[in-house]
Amino acid sequence: MSLVSELRRRNVYRVVFAYLVVGWLLTEVLTTLLPELGAPAWASRMVILVFALGFVPAIVLPWIYELTPEGIKRESEIADSKDARGSSRTFDYVAIAAVAVLIVVVAVLGARTTIDESQTSAAVIRNESVAVLPFVNMTGDEDNDYFSDGLTETLLHMLTQIPDLQVAARTSSFAFKGQNKTALEIAAALNVAHILEGSVQLAGNRVRITAQLIRAEDGFHVWSSSFDRDFVDIFDIQDEIAQEVGNALSASLLGTDPVTAIAGVGTGNPDAYDLYLQARGERATFSYGGLQASEDLLKGALVTDPDFLDAKSELAVNYLHQSETGLMDRNEAMSHCKAMTKQVLAIRPKDPLANAIRLYVDNMNAGDPRDIFNAIEELEALVIENPGLYQARLMLARLLQSVQQIDRALLVQLEALQQDPFNPRIHYELGSLYLLLARPQEARAALTRSLELEPRQPNAYGKLAQVSSQLGDGVDIVRQLMRAFEIDPRDHELPGALALFLYDLGLIEEGDDFRNLVLAVAPTSEIAYQIELRRAISSGDIPASLASARRAIEDDVGNRRFAFSDAVQQLMRTAAGNGTVEETTAYLEQRASGLFDINADSVSPKYRAAQGAAFDAWYATLPRDELLQRLDDMLQAAQEFGIDPLEDPDTKLGVQALRGETEEAIKTALELVLSQPVTTNLRWRETLSQSQYADIIADERVRNALQRWEEEYSAIRQRVRTYLADLSATAA
Repeated sequence: MSLVSELRRRNVYRVVFAYLVVGWLLTEVLTTLLPELGAPAWASRMVILVFALGFVPAIVLPWIYELTPEGIKRESEIADSKDARGSSRTFDYVAIAAVAVLIVVVAVLGARTTIDESQTSAAVIRNESVAVLPFVNMTGDEDNDYFSDGLTETLLHMLTQIPDLQVAARTSSFAFKGQNKTALEIAAALNVAHILEGSVQLAGNRVRITAQLIRAEDGFHVWSSSFDRDFVDIFDIQDEIAQEVGNALSASLLGTDPVTAIAGVGTGNPDAYDLYLQARGERATFSYGGLQASEDLLKGALVTDPDFLDAKSELAVNYLHQSETGLMDRNEAMSHCKAMTKQVLAIRPKDPLANAIRLYVDNMNAGDPRDIFNAIEELEALVIENPGLYQARLMLARLLQSVQQIDRALLVQLEALQQDPFNPRIHYELGSLYLLLARPQEARAALTRSLELEPRQPNAYGKLAQVSSQLGDGVDIVRQLMRAFEIDPRDHELPGALALFLYDLGLIEEGDDFRNLVLAVAPTSEIAYQIELRRAISSGDIPASLASARRAIEDDVGNRRFAFSDAVQQLMRTAAGNGTVEETTAYLEQRASGLFDINADSVSPKYRAAQGAAFDAWYATLPRDELLQRLDDMLQAAQEFGIDPLEDPDTKLGVQALRGETEEAIKTALELVLSQPVTTNLRWRETLSQSQYADIIADERVRNALQRWEEEYSAIRQRVRTYLADLSATAA
């Protein structure tokens, strides 16, 4: 009998086929699920290696053994071929079943990835879509780029106003400037069917501009034209050509009449417009330095042309981002925003960007939940009417985040990514949202992509530090924060975050190096108050911690990073321990009237957060019925805003402890809180030392989990200390 026939008789082919199918199935499933479960990268590689190494036994075993109805037998023990035929049918069934399961799994995995950000390029491409590439400067003088880029900006600005025409976003279009890519490649990357490209050539006082509309699918020139003009008024030329191109695209792609009422760039002053474009470029980093430079440039543009409304809207956006990064006090920033948008809306009452800013600023701290939900509805309608206006989408996502509708905010950003896949800000926002959803691997991928597109973003490195916190890598937390500070040394919050992290690890001396940087440049910032408080607590200096907390209260510090809430909590926790809750409460209410008025019709977010920080003391002093009533009132107030505080594991554990639900709290502690890396909760000792947790930490399982945290904490502390010592030695 030939070798091939013998292999077939002994079912070697069937076993190998079944092994390959089942092995492929398991490899696909495990390499997909392991990263989601937080497994290290080597785990996926190990799965693939085991699958490869198992191939040899998969060949040898069926040669020696046979699967029969009576069980597994050596091939030499089988008397006739009847058992072999039975085993053949068995392997047939196994193989068919494995293939069926594989098809189902692949289909499920494929469906799952369709909502992933990496799959946005697979969106349906409309025929009525176009990307405007930066027009090529043919003069040979880079100083004339301002005109060719300005013409492209004008075309984009005006074409986005044509109804039913989908125009790729400016950020993504300009990402291909100077790149040697085909129209088909660019169109595929930007999800459009057509490419509009052109060139600009200056000769003396004459300018020649060529433009052509290309169908990416086959390279067909749908339309092309040349324009020769006297180079007298730049903006008249740009507006005229943009109008003609708009008419051509309307006829070619939409089959409609020439467009009318397309607004230009909003200024006739080329210097003002140049400053405006530079300001937008500086804002792209969202760093302290970039935002300050952008503000200065916009103010320069408005000095040059006080009626430049687009510059006023851009300045309002700048103030918003300054408040988000901590560069400007929130109340001051909101006041400036309102002033700018009021001026724009007085002239252009339907201006979409100004209206988006107004809706956000007026409702971001609304005490009535109906105001926030009404603003969300209005912003959703505005986004539908202006799908290419990313800032409106960002305001919508921010309001959704404020009511903890993170999944909806994520969808808003994913939709934006389809239109603007090369926008680093969108990838950054996606990374931030994935962090809120505790999906650190996806957050890291999005933030890394954002930095690939714009490497000068300090905040992206700050977010990567949060990713490392969720993954338990203390050294990388330090590394990422230091990278951020290297990029933006003006941002005092970055060394402040480092100091807080080091104090939480008990590394007082190391933290002081970064504390001094903060106090030198921003001694009255929220994070400066927090640093002083955390340093005192970590040092075990209770009198100093109380003095620091009182300074924060008396100076009415803001609640950025929960600075105000931390001060209230330290005062109330200490009061609960020494029996002075009544006096401390009177002091706080005198300094912050209405602070503990839980049932007020409207409570500021700052006071609402501080109320939650007071429950440790109330547990020790209030009658149980009153305590539980306050707790229910707090939860109900949050639910009116669409927020379920119990979705947060730490809050859920705290509520269960206050209610005396010991068994439920133990389960939450073991499954949701203590199962995470210790870096997600470095202040656990302070929290669990409160009296309401006594029965929970008495459980042996909880004590064992806490012991693991203690060991993990000590190891991270030592690694971070060694890392910083090595850096100091290298620098010296």
